Order: sequence, then structure tokens, then C-alpha cells
Amino acid sequence: MALTMKDVDLFEASRPRLEAIAYRLLGSASEAEDAVQETFLRWQAGDVERIEVPEAWLTKVLTNLCLNQLTSARARRETYVGQWLPEPLLEGDPMLGPADTAEQRESVSYAVLALLERLSPNERAVYVLREAFAYSHREIAAILDISEAGCQQIFHRAKKHIAEGKARTEIDEAAARRIVDEFLAAATSGRTEPLVRLLTQDAISVGDGGGKVPARAKAFEGALAVATFLRGLFKPGKAKRALIGGSAEVYAATANQGPAVVAVVDGRVVGVMCLEVTAEGIAAVRNQVNPDKLERATERWAAAQHGEPLFNAF
Repeated sequence: MALTMKDVDLFEASRPRLEAIAYRLLGSASEAEDAVQETFLRWQAGDVERIEVPEAWLTKVLTNLCLNQLTSARARRETYVGQWLPEPLLEGDPMLGPADTAEQRESVSYAVLALLERLSPNERAVYVLREAFAYSHREIAAILDISEAGCQQIFHRAKKHIAEGKARTEIDEAAARRIVDEFLAAATSGRTEPLVRLLTQDAISVGDGGGKVPARAKAFEGALAVATFLRGLFKPGKAKRALIGGSAEVYAATANQGPAVVAVVDGRVVGVMCLEVTAEGIAAVRNQVNPDKLERATERWAAAQHGEPLFNAF
């Protein structure tokens, strides 16, 4: 049966929420868009008139599509070149979804998205639907075809895993921005000591080049190792300019509700460095340089106001 305009409008009204759910589940904007489009095709092929609660039906279809995608993604990640990191979303991107509560903002943070990779598909789905979108355990149980008690157990287990992997308590936005400014000043000073002072003792640095841009296969661990790497990363050089297609403009920005450093060449985002800032200092530096995961960031960058660059690098 062909969809009416009312049916299409109903789906389109749900699209932003569906995309936000899919992004949190998959860690990829392009894969989230594909999952939502496939959900629309299922909606189009379904007997819409007999669907009593469209929002619940759409969420169930989307979530199960994402669960299937996560299962196959695990196999692909085993052959992924280097470290895998989520696709970063810049401030204002509608796919970030709701940000009214601390739980919602945290659920889309780069740090938590990276931690979600450690969960099973079901744990990930329960955590996202409960923590970020406030679905009841009864509703989630119906979506996943599990018992309500089982849903509660999965949620508590997932939340425990996330809590164990998180760094120390985060700090307010103004203090975080100050640390980012200090970080950039230290990174371009050519000296290691200022960076070491800004990092936590057990800081890590992870890069995702996807086999297309050089990135170390293993994370740097410890303040000194991370600082030494960053000092070299921000050191200008002809080889770096050739690799990225010119001299990069560097901006302080916000990505996934947290402080970030964005590198841009001729309007093209070539790197998004997400900083996990805590009261003790910068606990993690996660650098996304895989061009396949920066296309949406480039589109967002072109459409947004971002002021003048702090400096030119590389």
C-alpha cells in the first residue's frame, strides 16, 4: 500500500530522533543515515494503517537493523587498519540528538562512544535507549524482545562497564576551553614539558587514519609518551603539508559535546582532535584523521560560523 503524505510526514518527523539513536549505536553518521533510510523502506513496505504506535514500531525496526550492523561491524573491525574511532560530529549537528540532561550529553561524548565499542550489541542498545532517550525498561524490552527484568540487568551491567572505563569527573565548559587554549599553546611551543603538565599521568593518545592517513596502530600511553608524540605532530614540515594538501588552519571547537581541535585545509576538515578534559588534566587525546569519517564534519564546517583560526600548522 502506497504511503500517504501523512505517513511520510510522520516518518520525517521521527527522522532526527532515529538518526540520533542510530549514530550512538553505530558511531558512524553515514551508517546511521543508511540505517534510517532502510527503516523508511520497511515503513513504506509495511501495513502502516495497522501499526498502532508508529514511534515504537520505527524504533524497533531501526534498533534491530543497527544490532545486525553492529554484529557484522565487529568482524570488519578485526580487519580495520589501525585503531578504530567513531566519526566526530561538530557542534550544532542535529545528529547529536537531545542534550537537555547531563546523561544525554555524556552519551554522545567521544569518550563514551569509544567505550560503547566494548559492549555487546544488546548492552549498547539498552544503554543508549535508556540513558540518552529515556525509554522505559518495558519499552526497551519490547523493542529487543527480551524480558523487562533482563533489560534492567543488561542496563546495570552496561552502565557499570561505562563507569569503569570513564576518566575522572569532567569540568565545566569555561575551564575546559581554557585548558584547550593552554593545550594548543603548549603543543606549538616545541617543548615537551608544558604538555606533560597539562596531561594526566596515565593519559592516552589514539589516532584513526583508516589506512588512508598515517596513524600509529597502538595508542600512546603515559604523559611523557603522549606529549612527545604531540610535540612532533604539531611541528611544521613539508611532508605533512604534502600529505594533507597544504598548510592547515587550526581552530578550537566543540565536537560531541566536548572540547576539540579542528584542522582545516582550504575549507576541508582534515582532522578533529577530541580532548577528554578532567579536573586532573587532559586524560585522553583522540584524533580522527580518516578522510572517510570527516566528510560530514566538512559539510558542517562550511555551513557554520567559526571565526578566525588560532594559528596555521604543519
